[in-house]
Amino acid sequence: MSFSTILSAAVDGLQAELIRVEADVSNGLPVFHMVGYLSSEVREAGERVRTAIRNSGYEYPPKRTVINLSPAALRKRGSSFDLPIAAAILSALGKIPPGTSEDCLIIGELSLNGRVGKVPGILPMVMEAAAHGIRRCVVPAENASEGALVKDVEIIGVNSLKEAADYLLGERCKEVKRQSANRKSIGETPGSILDGSGNIPDFSQLQGQENVRRAAEIAVAGGHNMLMIGPPGSGKSMTARCIAGILPPMSEEESLEVTRIYSVLGMVDENEPLIRHRPFREVHHTATRAALIGGGAVPRPGEISLAHKGVLFLDELPEFNRSVLEVLRQPLENREIQISRTYGTYRFPAEFMLIAAMNPCPCGNFPDMSKCRCTPAQIQMYLGKISRPFLDRIDLCVEAPRIGFRSLADPAVRECSADIRKRVIRVRELQEERYEGQKIKCNAALRAEDLSRYCELGKQEKLLMERAFSLMELTARGYHRILKTARTIADLDGEEWIRETHLREALSLRMIDGKYWRR
Repeated sequence: MSFSTILSAAVDGLQAELIRVEADVSNGLPVFHMVGYLSSEVREAGERVRTAIRNSGYEYPPKRTVINLSPAALRKRGSSFDLPIAAAILSALGKIPPGTSEDCLIIGELSLNGRVGKVPGILPMVMEAAAHGIRRCVVPAENASEGALVKDVEIIGVNSLKEAADYLLGERCKEVKRQSANRKSIGETPGSILDGSGNIPDFSQLQGQENVRRAAEIAVAGGHNMLMIGPPGSGKSMTARCIAGILPPMSEEESLEVTRIYSVLGMVDENEPLIRHRPFREVHHTATRAALIGGGAVPRPGEISLAHKGVLFLDELPEFNRSVLEVLRQPLENREIQISRTYGTYRFPAEFMLIAAMNPCPCGNFPDMSKCRCTPAQIQMYLGKISRPFLDRIDLCVEAPRIGFRSLADPAVRECSADIRKRVIRVRELQEERYEGQKIKCNAALRAEDLSRYCELGKQEKLLMERAFSLMELTARGYHRILKTARTIADLDGEEWIRETHLREALSLRMIDGKYWRR
């Protein structure tokens, strides 16, 4: 047999596509030719594959070899085609009997000595294979536990080309690592991913700032965006990091959705591939637009998508380039990022909570004019980096005043994150029950057309909002966000209906921006 076909897969954006690797080995000039709309790294596979085959103990006769990666309309990138190309050649040479590789997906990078190396994007590729009824996947051993997250698919982890060939020949060598879906229950462990060490500060360590603690609880309970304004050292950054410890657990579906994003970027832990906790992404103010929303010649997810289902924390907000902040407006509204290129449109998920912190002026002491050394022009320029349309997408804007000596010298016993998290989970479960059967998971995701049903107001509440709408010069978007916040406050209080007291608290959490950004 001089012709063979092996199934493989490619990742384009966050989506995976099945690829047919076709090999034809025939008499003729000893050339190695590859076609199929290939990138430079795929074209280089020829040298790696031929050398790996010889170094794995197989004879490679000097014949004409043509490799086609189909469909030809899809751009092929990456090094994951090395192993399927080698398997297709061995099959065409008769080293692997025909039919043994049917209903089997093969993925992997080859080194010159025939070793199989780890590749990114295994999870979406195996998920795509399962969707097409494929029940066997040969992957690098380092990716085996990641691939095993997909149910009803046998994952064969191999360390070398020889092991892959032996498996296809039916030999059950000890080195072949078989994995099946064996997932622990999700969401049992409290907390979230904050950094490599997993250290998360507790709210009991935060002294003072009762209003900020309350605002943080409301924000997480309803999935709302929050901005903290205050002088340096007032606990804004610590509050944001404490939020990671009160995030509700993710469902199994959400965990796989988040893990899929990290898999495409090669950021999955080999030993614990499933991301069980909501991400917490802290972005430095030097980040570019592409780093935040994703992009590049070949669009890849950015920090916003890495924060999907979790928190995106922007510290020192005015230090970000204004154009960088403005690109957040569309994802905050639509919960999706759309990047267009001449060869296609890419969509990345962006369902996240934005937590931001900032000083009120360059020196940090405004509006205390006895300490502030900034000129009015400097203050206006500093605050002007945050546009009104951007602020309109913030649900809660809370002031963090300077912490007094007594709060530090005689710290009171504060409520811990575990207690706050219990209330957050209770409220989130209430919202899931309320919005069952809909795409809405939390109050912050309510659409304008849903407010009349879920945020219905009584006569007194309507009068209060009418006065507030006029006095605060609210936009329609700002008005809707206040209603959503009030819905969350009512849920925390165990109330079915939004009362006047809930609206007043929600309004108070939007009045601080008027103090600094005067209309």
